[in-house]
Amino acid sequence: MIQINWDEYKEYKRSSHKEENFEILLDFIKSYYNMTNPSDIYASLVNDTLAQMMLEKHDISDDEALENYLFRQK
Repeated sequence: MIQINWDEYKEYKRSSHKEENFEILLDFIKSYYNMTNPSDIYASLVNDTLAQMMLEKHDISDDEALENYLFRQK
C-alpha cells in the first residue's frame, strides 16, 4: 500500500491524453509506483479520501470490481 503523491499526479495528468480523472489516476499508479496488482491498487485507493470518492463514483466497492474495471478499460 502506498500514499498517493497528488503533486506528482498533477504533473502526470498534464501529460495525459485521457480526460477522466479516475483513469488517469489508475495509469499514474501503474506507472509511477509500478503497481499492477488490482488488490494492491485497491488497497492504496481506499487508504486515500479523494481516491475513495473516485471509487464510489464508479461503483467500485472491492478489488474484484476494480479488476473488472481495469479489464474493461483496456
